[in-house]
Amino acid sequence: MDRRLLATGLLLVLSGLLHLLVFAVDGGPWDGPVSWRKPVTFGLSFGVTLITVAWVTSYLRMGRRLRSGLLAVFAADCVVEVGGITLQAWRRVPSHLNMETPFDTAVSMTLAVGGGVLVVLLTLFAVLSFRDRPTGPAGMPLAVRSGFAVLLVALASGAAMIARGVVLTRTGHQEAAYRSTASLKPLHGVSLHAILVLPALAWLLSRTSWSEPARHRIVAVGAGCYAVAVAAAGVWAVLKY
Repeated sequence: MDRRLLATGLLLVLSGLLHLLVFAVDGGPWDGPVSWRKPVTFGLSFGVTLITVAWVTSYLRMGRRLRSGLLAVFAADCVVEVGGITLQAWRRVPSHLNMETPFDTAVSMTLAVGGGVLVVLLTLFAVLSFRDRPTGPAGMPLAVRSGFAVLLVALASGAAMIARGVVLTRTGHQEAAYRSTASLKPLHGVSLHAILVLPALAWLLSRTSWSEPARHRIVAVGAGCYAVAVAAAGVWAVLKY
């Protein structure tokens, strides 16, 4: 893995952990559009996701220069997303769906555009994983493809949250916009990290003496269990919508 990508991911994780300390000292609500929860969770999530994607894409059959270029854009976008969210947390204003001032609107729209870039890049990686069979030990191709497939659910749920929130904001329902994302957050969170969990499972199994068919079956069971968890979160989202 490129050391610069690893360093960037670790810095984002560190940012999340530091803001957890800020929350412990400063207090305040953990939930809601204005809280220290957002720089904590987004820093940790984006940092882990950047490191994960940089690692997992090494199993994709694609040119080195193309992969490096796409990952550089992805890393920059992760930094912009976490930076914007962190900035607004320190200003004590909502980061997303906030159109109260021209500056807040600029930050909110930057985060929305950045989210769109993430969707495009991760979808491209997902397509590449299905176009050509990924490399790696037994179970890794299935783990990578399943991880990216589930990740598409996270991208779709994230896009749905932003789209619904923007519509409500534009029609003058600001508070409703902040509340509208609650039902989709569990689905988004559960499906976001399958791309780490399943390949990590395949990698750990490769360190055992078990046969390749056995390792492949275990990864398949893990993918099935993850699919059940995502489906359960989806049902909950529908019921709470």
